[in-house]
This record gives sequence, structure tokens and C-alpha cells, in this order.
Amino acid sequence: MGYVLRRLLATIPVMAVVGIIVFLLIHLSPGDPASLIADELATPDEIAKLRVALGLDQPLWRQFVIWVSHLARGDLGTSLFTNVPVTQLLAPRIEPTLSIALLTILLTMLTAVPLGTLAAYRAGSWIDRLVMLFSVLAFSVPVFLVGYLLVYTFSVQLGWLPVQGYQRLKDGVGPWLLHLILPCVNLALVYIALVTRMTRATVMEVLQEDFIRTARAKGLGVMPVLGHALRNAAIPIVTTIGVGIALLIGGVVVTESVFAIPGIGRLVVESVQQHDYPVIQSVLLLSAATYVLINLLIDLSYSLFDPRIRY
Repeated sequence: MGYVLRRLLATIPVMAVVGIIVFLLIHLSPGDPASLIADELATPDEIAKLRVALGLDQPLWRQFVIWVSHLARGDLGTSLFTNVPVTQLLAPRIEPTLSIALLTILLTMLTAVPLGTLAAYRAGSWIDRLVMLFSVLAFSVPVFLVGYLLVYTFSVQLGWLPVQGYQRLKDGVGPWLLHLILPCVNLALVYIALVTRMTRATVMEVLQEDFIRTARAKGLGVMPVLGHALRNAAIPIVTTIGVGIALLIGGVVVTESVFAIPGIGRLVVESVQQHDYPVIQSVLLLSAATYVLINLLIDLSYSLFDPRIRY
């Protein structure tokens, strides 16, 4: 419990640094939101009044203090363009993004771990070479290019799956799943390649250990031996999964844009184009907080895979 508390407290300075960096990156970037919001025929005086109304005329440090004080009250701010609270903008977009992320992780785990284990067991064979070739290609080809190829093949040519869009879970599991197959496969390819390579490397190393040779000498079959090896190789694999969350967060933005899914990723793209500071800051902070929390949970899970680890 003391370790968990210390780790939670350690996230405070991390999030403080993230908040400062996010605030400076957004506010020091080129472009004036007041000019973008104002009509094209607006005079400089009208734009200046709009800047005052939005608080953009304040010194940078004062804007930061005001922003932090609002965050402390749970207020993520109000969109500069829609004049709608950011929480209301995020609420309907969480389900599509969360659905893509969870299904992508599930697809990755069900595919990458068996592939990596099989490649390690058959190291040097044609199966190993085929798996490694797939990993290299999946990791090298851009996500947006794979997305368009999937749409062209399975939606335009074959007509098996919807081209774009999202169907909410309340409207039925079938339509919801059909609209998520292509986006999740597209996003999972890079993730699968990363986890497959790490699984292969760690399982191959464990298969050379003495306890594995002892297990084989006792007459254990292939599956029990691989089960022992996989449990002992779990910590590096789980760590790689945590690092891959960063890829997942970044990939969702591209995937939602390619497949026209109304999730948080598309909201970020639209907000960047409009210089909508409150929305961009809120999404970046939430993404950073999610990443920090997931890595904390992964660290705590180490003791489940290796009983020798005690906090």
C-alpha cells in the first residue's frame, strides 16, 4: 500500500510538467484564435475586443494560473468556437475511442502473444521467418495507407464491411462490431508487430534457461513447457504493452480520421485546425493521465507474474 501511495504521489510532478509543456506548446504556436473566430470582415478593433473577451490579452502566466484554477475545480474550460463546455464535447466521443482502444488491445493480445511464442519455439524455421516478415511490414507501412487499402479491399471492392462511420453500442452489438473491425485491424497491426517481436525475443531467451531443459528432461509436453516460458517472459512483454499505449493513443487520431469515426481523435484534429486551446489542452492532459495510470497498473502487475517481486 505504501508503494502504491508513493507512486500515486509521484504522478503529481509528472502531470505538473506535462501541464506546463502542453500549455506552452499550445499558446506559443502560430495563429490567433480571435482572428479565426472573428468574421473575415472584422476590423482590428473588433478582433482586439474579442481577444479581451476570451482572456487572450492577459499575460501568459496569468492565463496559466486561471487555467490551473479551473482544472482544480474539475472545469476543463469552454470551447472557443462552439461555446460549449469541453466536458460536453468529450462525453459523446469517449465511447467510439474507448471501443477502438479496447478491441485493439484485445485483438493484439490474442494475436501477438501466440505468434511471438510460436516464432520463438520454431526459431530459424520458415514459420519464424514468415512471422518476422509480417512484423517488419506491419511496423513499416504507415497506418493511414493500410487504412485506405483495407477500405478499398473489404468495403469498396468486396462490400463486406462499412466504409466509414460508427454505430453506437446501444443500437446493437452486430452493427457496432461491424463498424469497428476495419479500424481496429488497421490500428492493431503496428501494435501486433511490436508485441510479437518482443514476445519472440523474450521467450527465446527463456527457452535457453536451465529450468526449461529440466522440464523437457522430465517429459513435459510442448504446451506446458511454453506455458512455463511465457510466464517467465511476461514482465518484458507487459512492459512493452505499456509502452505501446503511446502508439495506440497516437494511432487513434489517424485511424478515426481515415474511417470518419466521431471520436476524441477527430475532435483533436478539428480543434488543432481551429486553434481551440481549451479542447486541445484537455484532451492532451487526459491522454497523459491515462498513460501514467496504465503504466502504474502495469508496474503493480509485475508481482502477479513473478512472486519474487514484492513492493
